[in-house]
Amino acid sequence: MRKREIGRGERVLPGVWRLRLPLPWPGVPHCNAWALAAGDGIVLVDTGWHGPGSLAHLERALHQVHLRLDLVRRLVVTHAHADHVGEAATIRERSGCAVWAHPRHEHLTQALHDPEEALRRRLEVARTSGVPLAPLQEYAERRRTQGTGVAGPVVFDHDLVPGVVVDTDLGPWEVVETPGHAPSHVCLFQRERRLLISGDHLLGRVSLYYDFGWSPDPVGEFLGSLDRVEDLGARLCLPGHGRTFADVTGHIAANRALVAERIAKVLDVVTYDGPLTAFEAVPRVYEAPITELNAQWWLTETLCYLRRLEAEGRIERVGEDPERWAAVPLRPRAVA
Repeated sequence: MRKREIGRGERVLPGVWRLRLPLPWPGVPHCNAWALAAGDGIVLVDTGWHGPGSLAHLERALHQVHLRLDLVRRLVVTHAHADHVGEAATIRERSGCAVWAHPRHEHLTQALHDPEEALRRRLEVARTSGVPLAPLQEYAERRRTQGTGVAGPVVFDHDLVPGVVVDTDLGPWEVVETPGHAPSHVCLFQRERRLLISGDHLLGRVSLYYDFGWSPDPVGEFLGSLDRVEDLGARLCLPGHGRTFADVTGHIAANRALVAERIAKVLDVVTYDGPLTAFEAVPRVYEAPITELNAQWWLTETLCYLRRLEAEGRIERVGEDPERWAAVPLRPRAVA
């Protein structure tokens, strides 16, 4: 019975507007897009999700800060997840703007091109992780009837990579590669004002999610991205979800601490309860039962920690179907 979310716009700084857009997902009620003054128009950073009424919410948020969709001169995407790129096709069509994104967007574009293959891959990962057949079949039936959250085929016109800048009235914003949450993730940094548009790399509250299956070690990438962002010295963060915050260093430290805690918990579970599947590990790691709402999120996160520990040589796979994990036995020291 949560309250109904609606699109809202507010000025954060001169030339910077937060557009808070509703989402249909339990626990994630809204996301942020950001409008930046740029000459006779705006640069729009992210778009929100696409679904019933979503475009009206975006237009309402823009209207509240005296902006319009046809003022978008450039659309910049922090990463290729549906809640950040969902309306890109519509905005491009309505405004004629170019769309800029990091080139490692295949985790979205391949799924849009062949949704059945993307679903097959996801089901195979879950099956080899030990998920029982019955809930997998229910999930597949549900997934086939759900929308993608994306308005249509997304055309990306320009690569967001280091060395590229996004020009606005506030000055240039540098592109900072921050993979981990997604392979395509970037942050934007305005050096003179020390402003950071963080997408989902840093959020208003600490919440971890990794796109599994597109790189060998998403957790390692995420930790490296935290280092990279810390070196910037940002003093105000404009996140993809939640309110703006000034304690950027504190949020980075809190993310590192939670990652270390989760990795330690996964290692402990595998060491004392293994060999076990990722599915069996999840309720032990989070100390809560698996439900329809948390299963996909927690399983994906746990798989990423298992891969991280494997890369460090601390655990190993001891089976293939389903995949089981066990601690690597300690080798006895050689006697001199």
